[in-house]
Amino acid sequence: MRHSTTAALLLLASALRAQGPAGLSLQQAMDMAAQQSYAVQAGQLEADKAAAKIKEITAIGLPQVSATGSVSNYIKVPTMVIPNFFGDDPKFIEMQFGLPWTMSGGVQLNQLIFDGSYLVGLQATRELRTQSDKQLEQTRKDARVQAAKAYLGVLAAEEGARLLGESLPLVQKAANDASAMVQEGLMGTTDSDRLTVQVDETQDQQRNLRQQAAVARAYLALVLGLPSGSPIALTDSLQPLLDNAASDNLANTPFEPAKHIDEEVAQSAFRLSQLDLKNKRSAYLPKLSGFINYQQQFNYTEFKPSDGAFWFPSSMWGLQLNVPIFSSGMRSNQVQQAKLAMEQAQVNLKATEQRLLTDQLQEKAVLTAAQESYSTGKTSLALSKRIFEQTSVKFSEGMASSFELTQEHANYLTAQQSYIQRMVDLLKARIDMRKALDLF
Repeated sequence: MRHSTTAALLLLASALRAQGPAGLSLQQAMDMAAQQSYAVQAGQLEADKAAAKIKEITAIGLPQVSATGSVSNYIKVPTMVIPNFFGDDPKFIEMQFGLPWTMSGGVQLNQLIFDGSYLVGLQATRELRTQSDKQLEQTRKDARVQAAKAYLGVLAAEEGARLLGESLPLVQKAANDASAMVQEGLMGTTDSDRLTVQVDETQDQQRNLRQQAAVARAYLALVLGLPSGSPIALTDSLQPLLDNAASDNLANTPFEPAKHIDEEVAQSAFRLSQLDLKNKRSAYLPKLSGFINYQQQFNYTEFKPSDGAFWFPSSMWGLQLNVPIFSSGMRSNQVQQAKLAMEQAQVNLKATEQRLLTDQLQEKAVLTAAQESYSTGKTSLALSKRIFEQTSVKFSEGMASSFELTQEHANYLTAQQSYIQRMVDLLKARIDMRKALDLF
């Protein structure tokens, strides 16, 4: 199932790169970021490095085979002077014991028999694999958080531009009517100018929000691991996401710090520090290894390695025992450092648990306040909109001045900006609450 989901996401990413805009829901965006964001790609490579390190440690205790070979030729064979054992004249004899050509080749098998550090290392590899997986999972969750914020940021900016566009036709109509009345001498230019300025300011704010939406889309592409400028069509609408009943109950969701990914990573780091201490203590134990060696050596006055008569074999096996006796305090200080590192990891574990509890309480308070603020802002927006529309009707009927219209429109714009900000705060609070609860 996991492989099919990954394949579907890769096909979707290919469509986004090559075939133009493709529909992308919030869930699909988070899944894509968890699979191919740049941070996840780097995290996957780090996990692959850890897997290779695990194999390296495991291989230390497996048979090691090495081969050696050499060839040498004396341009002039060394001469040695020895006493003449055969008579007194001369007293010394010059002799050459070496041969001009020498060639050798051999193979040796080494096997570790006992090493306390290696046994602890095997235990550490299992924990290292666990830590690597947890860290990659942590990176994927962070990528989901970033994708959610980027996705909702695009929707919020586009919603802001849409809201500004709702009032723009009414203000433009009022400005056009005022301009016509100025030409007929029924209204002063000041009233018309007020409405013109209001139209320009509204259009300018709308352009700014559209630019923000474009920037948010570029950031979303970056978070998803897509090339800059990749067209993305968002299929989820903002209002259904805001009205999600499950999100409203996030503040009351039970929290278990021990199951949070940050806590699990800290627990793994603490277990690794315990194993490191055990490894340093094992340095006091003896080490035993064995070897088997086989060698062939060629010696002759001429270079004729194909002549088997001048090749001479040799073989040997043996054991090597290394017993640590005295290290001038080096090993004891290494143990002391490992013990302090374990205590640091334990402190970090406790600090992580307390931080997670504090974050959960803080985000719960922020979310509760954001929900209430959003509800108030939504009511204020609806009220400001109704007042502005009523004033617009009165203005068209000559029952309200341009000053009243521009004032109510300014109030409406302020209510829109406040609503958009409260909406963004609510969406961000929900995402941060989900992250605090480890629901990504």
